[in-house]
Amino acid sequence: MQVQSMQFKARAGQKLADQRLQQNLKKLSTRIVAARAQVMTEIDFQATRMALKERRNRALENLDVWLETFEREATRRGVTVLYAETTQDAAKLVADIARKHDVKKVIKSKSMVSEEMRLNEVLGKMGVQSVETDLGEYILQINDNEPPSHIIMPVIHKDKDEIADLFAKTHNKPRLTEIPQMTREARETLRPHFMSADMGVTGANFVIAETGSIAVVTNEGNEGMCTVMPRVHVAVTGIEKVLPTLEDLATALRLLPRSATAQSMTNYVSLLTGPRLAGDQDGPEHMYVVLVDGGRTGLIGGDFQEMLRCIRCGACMNHCPVYQKVGGHAYGWVYPGPMGSVLTPSYLGIEKALDLPQAATLCGACNSVCPVGIPLSDLLRKLRERQVERHLRPWRERMGLAVWGYFALHPAAYALFTKLAVRLLEKIGGEKRSIARLPFGGGWTNTRDMPAPVGRTFRELYAAQRSHRG
Repeated sequence: MQVQSMQFKARAGQKLADQRLQQNLKKLSTRIVAARAQVMTEIDFQATRMALKERRNRALENLDVWLETFEREATRRGVTVLYAETTQDAAKLVADIARKHDVKKVIKSKSMVSEEMRLNEVLGKMGVQSVETDLGEYILQINDNEPPSHIIMPVIHKDKDEIADLFAKTHNKPRLTEIPQMTREARETLRPHFMSADMGVTGANFVIAETGSIAVVTNEGNEGMCTVMPRVHVAVTGIEKVLPTLEDLATALRLLPRSATAQSMTNYVSLLTGPRLAGDQDGPEHMYVVLVDGGRTGLIGGDFQEMLRCIRCGACMNHCPVYQKVGGHAYGWVYPGPMGSVLTPSYLGIEKALDLPQAATLCGACNSVCPVGIPLSDLLRKLRERQVERHLRPWRERMGLAVWGYFALHPAAYALFTKLAVRLLEKIGGEKRSIARLPFGGGWTNTRDMPAPVGRTFRELYAAQRSHRG
């Protein structure tokens, strides 16, 4: 997926003007948020979150040890474990595997790391057909390889009518409007690919060190077809996804589906440990795990290490008021929402995502729902501070902050300035007591009116009230 994070403001404006998108995104606030709140009542969320946070921290504090343990155990069970420093390296490794096994067709289960790798593009250039088999990802692929707008619900920005039109156009069949009929049509289209693919590519929600296993969590069952049917299975995932034990995985599975899709448990949890052995009835002949750095080690030991706890549930974006209005495509890279606003500048460089740390109200909703307790709003504020320190923000903004800092450090000057400002703003508001245009405040008044103040500061109003009571 190409990086377009620098166009956030322009893209966000386009999305806000898209009435159909606005209607589609309402599903987040009206359904997903309420459903998650309900399903969390089944467990002690705070205690479970603390337990998972501690387990994820334990893995990250000794990441090299647990990765070595995973590699040793997976290798002992016949898996080839490969490491990639960059996402380009990871894509090359997968391409080499495909070339080695004379692969002509790849079937894929949803993987955000493969989006980082731009894997479909790489395979296509070498003449290998790559077919997305998650329903949402499949819809996007046949729609001119449109990127996902959500890490769990990649096609949430579209409605049923749009998909019905797309299916009729692509499948050359009568237009269907009932969801069961449409999903059956998709299954019938994908089934021949499952039967004829040479290689399956999946992500891995977690890798388990003590058993050398990978865990894949889905609702559609296509990951089973991608890992059992082809003769080669390749799992690509970030190095931070390692968990020391199966007990850690059990804790994670109590929170991941509840946070992601508001389910007590997803339909399918696959724990894959090595390729097919003698006497096994199914499974791949060859299994590979590609562990991707892609900027992750750069976070270790720094201000943003807590971001490595992320289990990619999408809860932060579901509850974010900004994401709920602009959707995922506005963010311009693989990871949208609050988590993407931290990950994108952390992985790609802060200078390539200047607007993303600003794309948040810092309301803290993301903090309160994160299943591993990542203080996302604090991390976003740290990114803003770094932008200012490196003079990456516009000069007008930096000058404005400098002026504000001066007044904040000089109370007498602050009091005089605010006394003059509120009186001036009252006059600008006029009889309507509303300001339609504000010098140096166009970012607010270009899209809404600002209520005019009453002409006295808070201190003056407070002093008058106390005097009246006295």
